[in-house]
Amino acid sequence: MIPRTDAPAAKGRLRAAWRAAHAPVAGVPRWALIAAYAIPFTVLPSALWRIADVVLHVPLGEGSQGRGDLPSWLPIEVYVILLSVASELLAFAAVGLVATWGEVVPRWVPVARGRRVPVAAAVLPALLGAVALTAMWTSAAVAMSAGETIQGDPLPAGVPFVAHDWRAAVFAVAYAPLLLWGPLLGAVAIAYWRRRAGAVAAPA
Repeated sequence: MIPRTDAPAAKGRLRAAWRAAHAPVAGVPRWALIAAYAIPFTVLPSALWRIADVVLHVPLGEGSQGRGDLPSWLPIEVYVILLSVASELLAFAAVGLVATWGEVVPRWVPVARGRRVPVAAAVLPALLGAVALTAMWTSAAVAMSAGETIQGDPLPAGVPFVAHDWRAAVFAVAYAPLLLWGPLLGAVAIAYWRRRAGAVAAPA
């Protein structure tokens, strides 16, 4: 019987890809490294809460959140999974502000592979995103604390925060870390700009 060698090889490639995605560049402050690595974990609890509540039907809510404006052809379970994965990928993009692929385009990217990433192309979207995320989640937290939506309407009965029981506590614990997403992203983006700008200004 011939032993299978594809599984160890696949694991090796996965480990190499993981290391390459997280390997920091020289000169990154330790606090910026920790902040960048923490950003995906600020998004993870709320993503897991959504999947548990909507997809796995764990009774975390009251089951009356509704579909909102979703088209009829899109199952809400699929939408929640896509939303959660997209949120995590967006959050993981912050790691690029401390990793090599945030300064040099990876080899697997066609046309632009191996080129230096312009500082503005990384910093401006990050700073704009940091401002938007901070404003959005802070406004949402203040509004929900007042029993209202961001639009000023009363919170729907299906929102767990209204229940004032263990479901509200779980909901708060899952969504509270999102308040850190914007500030952490902004701080890491400024550190990226200072490092790259300093490298350009330094004499050869």
